[in-house]
Amino acid sequence: MSAADTARRPSRRGRDSSPSCATPGRRAAAVACLALVAGCAGGPAPPDAGDGIPASLDGRSGDAARGRALVAARDPANCVLCHSVPGALAAGNLGPPLAGVGSRLDRAQLRLRVADERRVMPETIMPSYFRIEGLHDVAPAYRGRTILDAQAVEDIVAYLAALQ
Repeated sequence: MSAADTARRPSRRGRDSSPSCATPGRRAAAVACLALVAGCAGGPAPPDAGDGIPASLDGRSGDAARGRALVAARDPANCVLCHSVPGALAAGNLGPPLAGVGSRLDRAQLRLRVADERRVMPETIMPSYFRIEGLHDVAPAYRGRTILDAQAVEDIVAYLAALQ
């Protein structure tokens, strides 16, 4: 058996032996996870603005230091569950690394992805942090409210934008 045949041979688990993100569905989920975290205590969903939300959700600018703390914390955003974050001790590998995300996406794009990644990629596994309507199987503690408030979204956007 050649090396090429061995590389294509199914693993013992019955799956292709290629890296876990190599399948189209997993790749899409990982890319979709790129978003991040935020929400509001009951505010309406942000307006649809194509590939981004150009204006601050509450008219205030974000603080990158607070955003970094939110991204690195296990609660409530829990970004480190799926993403590797520069300087964080814990890191997930379901979503893409966040290093350099500020050079790949502008603030409007980051804001939309943190607020509601499902608008960009409906099949994402990333939670909608600033959305109330149209959700299923919501934990009782979050019914009728978003995971984070608008200021937390802006803080996370400020931090992510600084990751050049």
